[in-house]
Amino acid sequence: MTTQAFDFTPLLAPNPPAPAERYAGFPKYNFVGGHNDPEHLPLDELIAAATAVLKREGRTLATYGLNSGPLGYRPLRAFLTQKLQGHAGITCSPDEILLTSGSLQGLDLVNALLLSRGDTVLVERDNYGGTLSRLARLGVNAIGIPLDEGGMRMDALAAALDDCKRRGVRPKYIYTIPTVQNPTGTILDEARRAELLKLSHAHGVPIFEDECYSDLIWDGRRPPALYAMANGQGVIHIGSFSKSVAPALRVGYVVAPWNVLARILALKTDAGSGALEQMLLAEYCTAHFAAHVPKLNRGLRAKLETLMEALAEHFGTAAEFTDPPGGIFLWVKLPDQVDTQKLAQVALAEGVAINPGPEWSLDKERGKRRLRLCFANPTKEEIRQGVAALAHICHREFGVPARIANVARQA
Repeated sequence: MTTQAFDFTPLLAPNPPAPAERYAGFPKYNFVGGHNDPEHLPLDELIAAATAVLKREGRTLATYGLNSGPLGYRPLRAFLTQKLQGHAGITCSPDEILLTSGSLQGLDLVNALLLSRGDTVLVERDNYGGTLSRLARLGVNAIGIPLDEGGMRMDALAAALDDCKRRGVRPKYIYTIPTVQNPTGTILDEARRAELLKLSHAHGVPIFEDECYSDLIWDGRRPPALYAMANGQGVIHIGSFSKSVAPALRVGYVVAPWNVLARILALKTDAGSGALEQMLLAEYCTAHFAAHVPKLNRGLRAKLETLMEALAEHFGTAAEFTDPPGGIFLWVKLPDQVDTQKLAQVALAEGVAINPGPEWSLDKERGKRRLRLCFANPTKEEIRQGVAALAHICHREFGVPARIANVARQA
């Protein structure tokens, strides 16, 4: 007897996303996603931390919330109060921090609190693809603010806010990644932050501050968080352990005054984020986080230098980029004849995965000439080989670079 697969297609909710592809492992040269450096994952310390905390407190796994309540494991929230004070200048109590299943859940919760279909938000024009796709699915009008080498341009933001006011539109928030922006890697300086807060206050539009990459700064120096500069007024702050420790642990956090956090907490109806991950991170971070991050950053910086050297060798002046002050991404511009969406499809079929620019920009036409390369996960040798392979593909498909390195050496 044969069974026919049931067809769910007629029953789908309106406008579902495209179906996911079946996972078949990483491509040979993987420059996509936000994966981190496996060589700098502190495995031995994480094993020791897991063993210690489970022996001491493991029986609290029998309760939702680990006897810490719905905000999440209190020792991790206590660690974050100290970490945020020293790193970002944020003064808050553990009861003003909500632990989430990655910062993406924090993003979804804030959107659920503030946004309805047809609302308007202001975001950096080149931006995190997960933010842009979520806003599109929610039916929200996202206005892109241009960036330069110093981050979001305040003159452009002021003009956009004035235009909204003339049209009788009050944006729900200004979303920004001010400290190691994704994908550009820029850091908004303190003067621009002060201007941003001034504009926010003048127009009555709150700021949604995403600091997922802020630990990954080569020299360790950064301006205070917008949340700190505003004393927590009119700013919601999210962050993550994904980039500083391990993305697979899926632990992020939301920082907000209690009157706002109470509203967000009411929307978090998942019975709590992964408890073991929270316990593990609290135990590990209290003892090792401050020493771990500089070592991770040194390793990431070395990989970035390998990537920039490989691009210079194989693409020459055809690949334009700015040396970022931190992070795990390089935002690269190619000549006008290159369509990075087409390049990504062809390259993936040949074992090279890249993020095409239109997935990371509201300006799709401008994004076609750009790509985002994640350098954290591949080895240095894989970076060199992957860039060489990408250059060959790009040359074959678009004639760019006009003369690639290997051809030049043979001539």
